[in-house]
Amino acid sequence: MTKRKNHSPDFKAKVALEAIREEMTMAELSKKYGVHPTQIGTWKRAAIENMVSTFSKRGGDPGRSDEAQIDKLHSKIGQLVVERDFLANASVQLLGKRGKKW
Repeated sequence: MTKRKNHSPDFKAKVALEAIREEMTMAELSKKYGVHPTQIGTWKRAAIENMVSTFSKRGGDPGRSDEAQIDKLHSKIGQLVVERDFLANASVQLLGKRGKKW
């Protein structure tokens, strides 16, 4: 029994790009790289599908917008905590201990 080959993403991209160019047939690519033609077709299809999603993203770096969103939410949480504590202390001052139920 043979062990499965784990190809690097760089190798897969290289083979998929050559398959997209269609300068060689799948059989020739298979012989050149030692990979089954069906596997090359799968890599080619995946590369084409992911290429569309790469160009469809708007607004620059998606990781940067996520970080900005997280920072905004953290500041909102901080504001709400301060407000809650203020109102809890104000209720104790106005109502005494009977107003605080915890």
